[in-house]
Amino acid sequence: MAALGGDGLRLLSVSRPERQPESAALGGPGPGLCCWVSVFSCLSLACSYVGSLYVWKSELPRDHPAVIKRRFTSVLVVSSLSPLCVLLWRELTGIQPGTSLLTLMGFRLEGIFPAALLPLLLTMILFLGPLMQLSMDCPCDLADGLKVVLAPRSWARCLTDMRWLRNQVIAPLTEELVFRACMLPMLAPCTGLGPAVFTCPLFFGVAHFHHIFEQLRFRQSSVGSIFLSAGHLIGPVLCHSFCNYMGFPAVCAALEHPQRWPLLAGYALGVGLFLLLLQPLTDPKLYGSLPLCVLLERAGDSEAPLCS
Repeated sequence: MAALGGDGLRLLSVSRPERQPESAALGGPGPGLCCWVSVFSCLSLACSYVGSLYVWKSELPRDHPAVIKRRFTSVLVVSSLSPLCVLLWRELTGIQPGTSLLTLMGFRLEGIFPAALLPLLLTMILFLGPLMQLSMDCPCDLADGLKVVLAPRSWARCLTDMRWLRNQVIAPLTEELVFRACMLPMLAPCTGLGPAVFTCPLFFGVAHFHHIFEQLRFRQSSVGSIFLSAGHLIGPVLCHSFCNYMGFPAVCAALEHPQRWPLLAGYALGVGLFLLLLQPLTDPKLYGSLPLCVLLERAGDSEAPLCS
């Protein structure tokens, strides 16, 4: 090597074949077309999910039990068929994930306990102020509250409540399946893993604009309050369900609360701890191997920051 000199080394570096993306190696479309296919697939999924809510013509508001039952049927059908969109995307792009479809979408046992507990804990820390506010305003003590939560009668009552089932079970499961489990594998080879994590909630947020028109139509809220309460449901299923339960933090009520200073301190502490713990509690090493990293490696992005 030394005898070749600088020119020889440059010649070797030029003649060395560059690594081609997996899609190019398989004869699939180029990166540009791959991105268009990915974005179009995600848009199609989002439109299908929202459109399924309106296949039933009704003059009743969205919280009416009859409307909720009908929408349960349509979103469950769309969500069940959504993995087919990922399969079609795979065929159109020629990208082979190197793992099963279910594993790629996040249905796996490896790392399931930290995945269920740590994100939920992080979300609860963010909601420290609202949780303090809820405990201050609740007339029952902790022991009585636990009795109510653990009572079979309370759960039976919840399971017959259509709004509870929608907000705590059906919506988190179906929305996370469509807007995260299916969209993330399709966007990651195009944008990279980091940008894809932040892009999926954008599709999710845009898909929820229809709530604004529904609430204005039935005069359930003002324009200002609607925009203040929209767009915060971006967690995985448990965090999504928890956020649906908590709702948007009642900051105005906290400012007028008799114990506003402890409450505001709780709000600030929760946000501060959330920012402090966000990186360590979302470290990919805590959750086992990442199937998306295998997908990116096969797509030609072997140096993704979150995968190194």
